[in-house]
Amino acid sequence: MSDLTVTGVTLAYENTNIIEDINIELHDNELVCLLGASGGGKTTLFNVISGLKKPDQGKIMLDGRDITGQPGNISYMLQKDLLLPYRTIEDNVALPLLIKGENKKAARQKAGELFQEFGLEGTQKKYPKQLSGGMRQRAALLRTYMFSKNVALLDEPFSALDTLTKSDMHRWYLDVMDKIHLSTLFITHDIDEAILLSDRIYLLTGRPGRITEEIVIREPKPRRKDFNLTEEFLEYKKDILKKL
Repeated sequence: MSDLTVTGVTLAYENTNIIEDINIELHDNELVCLLGASGGGKTTLFNVISGLKKPDQGKIMLDGRDITGQPGNISYMLQKDLLLPYRTIEDNVALPLLIKGENKKAARQKAGELFQEFGLEGTQKKYPKQLSGGMRQRAALLRTYMFSKNVALLDEPFSALDTLTKSDMHRWYLDVMDKIHLSTLFITHDIDEAILLSDRIYLLTGRPGRITEEIVIREPKPRRKDFNLTEEFLEYKKDILKKL
């Protein structure tokens, strides 16, 4: 089980607060979205949660441990897949284990055990340029999981995909999360995506960025395929648009 708690986090740049008094929670096997306009501080907050930046105030707790300013505890995937073009897919996926000091054979074996689970069986010896955008994102997500198997921070991982591929990836990711008991904090600018994926949505608005609303999506997961055409979906969307 994994519980992430962000308490009272504030970070300034050149004496101007970028994010201010941020309080959020992520519980075991939840997917929680941070939704807001560009420039609102979402990526800055992820940098703090991942330990890449230390906040001026506040703390980050993971399973009761204070990990504030300590990188290496939570995995973080950026918008682009950032797969190394000169490495095979299996070596790209195994990279976090190699960085942690495991030998190549053991790292490949551990990574290889999850290729089928992530829908990547048969791609081990291929290179990134040989895969579709969706498959590259699957490989990048598996690499992220290999870094830390409890909590993942995803910064708009599906934004570059076409609509049909994105829809397939949504269903696939929710299924994988459930199978491997992964908790996910997810940045998006896409209201529809947030409603379709989330257990809860935090609205991060204003400058400096503050959490102004928490919205619980009560529709069971996995969401039915026509959920985005229902009156319930439209009511969630209207509510979010009104509050952003």
